[in-house]
Amino acid sequence: MCSVLQIAVLTLVFCSVRSFTIQVCLSNTIDDDEFSVSTLIEKANANIGKDENDPKLMFGDIVVHTGLRNADPCTARDCMWPKSSDGDVNVPYRISNQYSQRERAIIIEGLRSFSRSTCIRFIPWENQTDFVDIQSDRGCYSYVGRIGGGQVLSLQRSGCVYHHVIQHELLHALGFNHEQTRSDRDEHVRIAWENIMCGQEHNFEKVQESRNLDTRYDYGSVMHYGRYSFSRNREPTIVPIPDPDVCIGTARQMSPIDILRMAQQNNSFIL
Repeated sequence: MCSVLQIAVLTLVFCSVRSFTIQVCLSNTIDDDEFSVSTLIEKANANIGKDENDPKLMFGDIVVHTGLRNADPCTARDCMWPKSSDGDVNVPYRISNQYSQRERAIIIEGLRSFSRSTCIRFIPWENQTDFVDIQSDRGCYSYVGRIGGGQVLSLQRSGCVYHHVIQHELLHALGFNHEQTRSDRDEHVRIAWENIMCGQEHNFEKVQESRNLDTRYDYGSVMHYGRYSFSRNREPTIVPIPDPDVCIGTARQMSPIDILRMAQQNNSFIL
């Protein structure tokens, strides 16, 4: 149950977000981007699409349904996880036995991290119809929001079992898109199309119907890709504006605004 203490914590988070100061990077080289969420996902997903049985991905790591190109894959359908009468949002999960004990512990810690700051409760699957099925498939990917039945969330053992990557993919499963694809992104970043790998331009399209939940653009979101994502020439593909030196894509966990958005979205979950 969402307690009075959690509500107080969210209030403090909101206050801290409003007084948030944009962090300036001490260095902006491509080598510093090595362990960013987007770089890890890009490496893990490099070979997806070469097999006809591979999932169709857009925006780097999102499995989308046919016909939803350029639309929000979540708002275009009923994708909210149900909210219980006590205000919690319980999301059943199942973890494959493919993982080692250490890897499983890292994944469970990622799942539990949501309950410490939000009303999201990832609960072990007990034959519920809809659940998140965490597997070590090829790469790191997820659907956006609830799709019905057991929906695969892939965390490949080699390359995806990191706390920030786990939170990133779980946020997709909860209905969140990438920060740099939100509808107002051009006011905050410039996409350097000339530096993007040929054939990867679709990963930088905007989600025209994105729900920004009345929150500011968040350079520090765990959902923001790094400045060198899908670069063909080791030059930036995402450049913050007006200050190009602002850090992007360096989050190692959910930001205060990520947490605030879950509180905002909680009002939209189905009772």
